[in-house]
Amino acid sequence: MVDLPLSALEVSVVEDGATPADALRNFRTVAGELDRLGYDRLWFAEHHHSPAIGAFPPVLLAAHTAATTARTRVGSGGVLAPNHAPLTVAEQFATLAALHPGRVDLGIGRGPGTFHEPTARALRRGADPATDEEYRGDVAAILGFLDKVGLGELPEPWLLASSDAGAALAAALGLPVAFAHHIRPDNTVTALERYRDAFRPSRWCPEPRVLVCVETVCADTEEEAAALAGPMDAIKAGLLNGRAETPFPTPAAAAAHPLGGRDREAVAAFAAHQARGTREAVGARLARIAEDTGADELMLVTPVFDPAARVRSFALVADLRTNGT
Repeated sequence: MVDLPLSALEVSVVEDGATPADALRNFRTVAGELDRLGYDRLWFAEHHHSPAIGAFPPVLLAAHTAATTARTRVGSGGVLAPNHAPLTVAEQFATLAALHPGRVDLGIGRGPGTFHEPTARALRRGADPATDEEYRGDVAAILGFLDKVGLGELPEPWLLASSDAGAALAAALGLPVAFAHHIRPDNTVTALERYRDAFRPSRWCPEPRVLVCVETVCADTEEEAAALAGPMDAIKAGLLNGRAETPFPTPAAAAAHPLGGRDREAVAAFAAHQARGTREAVGARLARIAEDTGADELMLVTPVFDPAARVRSFALVADLRTNGT
């Protein structure tokens, strides 16, 4: 049984041979089903210049989803502070919160959202990557501008983290933290312990609050889940070896080019920290992650192109909340 709130992170996968427009159509289908299935939040990640992930601004996807769904909270997971003027971020999300009261989250992150250096520099208008001090200043400025926009209703702010430093900043600012277990699972437990130990209450959050994001691929059989996860494994193997991002392969293409021994071991070690397999296996794994991390909420990222398979995965996990394992 998974007895925590469940949410979803949308990364808008663009499969090899498909187009970003196809990814947008898929996202609209999945968003509606997540609302129907009772998922608490649907967040959108900021990416740029990727052959595998669509470059869709989170605030626009959040606005569209809020207007076309009934209850699910929407937001950024995250909007990347160094890429944007703090006042602009505050204006956009305060406006969205005023239009959809009680349904908007503002997840703030740090990374550039791209592995392509010219794109990263273009986003920063030629500036170098933000320092720790600059990033902290950007986050503080966004929070400060939210009130000054003067719309009354405010989004719920979260800080995204995948390291001790990010968790420490969330603690210092008194923000709930969304930890990217799906990116750096080895850091999760230690970083969250430090977050709780160092947390300072604020107007935004009176006590530590933790959301853990887990890569989750659930299917009716172990074999189907492995096939659906195969394309993302191929992408991960490339990144682990320092290769640039490649188009997101189809399951058939990934199966036709199995990973070599070292890559297979590295990807398997990573996957062991995530949740894959049948409903029962995924339920047990999510329950263990929740116990180990002390998470208050779980967010699932399901990097599968086929919308029917993604919805099926989300539906199987949602069923755990009502019917158990």
